[in-house]
Amino acid sequence: MSGSEHESEEEENDGQRFDRLPATPSERVVPGRASRAEVLDWWSDRFGIEPETFADHTFWEKGAGKIWIFAGESADPTRVEGLGMTFLRTRQEHWKPTTVAVQRFGGLATRNVIDLSRAEAKRFAAGEDQEREWDGDWGYLIATREVAGGRAPLGVGLYLHGELRSVVPKGTQETLPE
Repeated sequence: MSGSEHESEEEENDGQRFDRLPATPSERVVPGRASRAEVLDWWSDRFGIEPETFADHTFWEKGAGKIWIFAGESADPTRVEGLGMTFLRTRQEHWKPTTVAVQRFGGLATRNVIDLSRAEAKRFAAGEDQEREWDGDWGYLIATREVAGGRAPLGVGLYLHGELRSVVPKGTQETLPE
């Protein structure tokens, strides 16, 4: 926010406006705010999605830890209701990708992707938790199913103690066809 009237030694988060994420942690002026570099590193480390994927996107925080992604530029800060799409929840113990972000970018993931059978995908999309063996990392995963010979991301799952929990929001749960 260089040169902005909103800049200070240490700013507070204003939950009513969008503020661009700082490029790096050293440029952070709002305590606890993620940086662009940290967001890109997280997606790369957790899911293997290359930072270049997001080269034409800007990242914004509105509220406490709700990160939005926008394909383009905007004035910083900006007071609008929405800017692009919700992308990631930070400012909690474990960062969590949003369902829409996983559905949009999850097809590029190379790790922490759990492929579900048709029956498992149907239960997952309906919001049901299920016992499931998984030899990968615990935590948030990208749940996918096969569609037309490719992998289609369904949403975010949470894998803990032999159970895949569907964290598909109630408003976007659906009944998949047989």
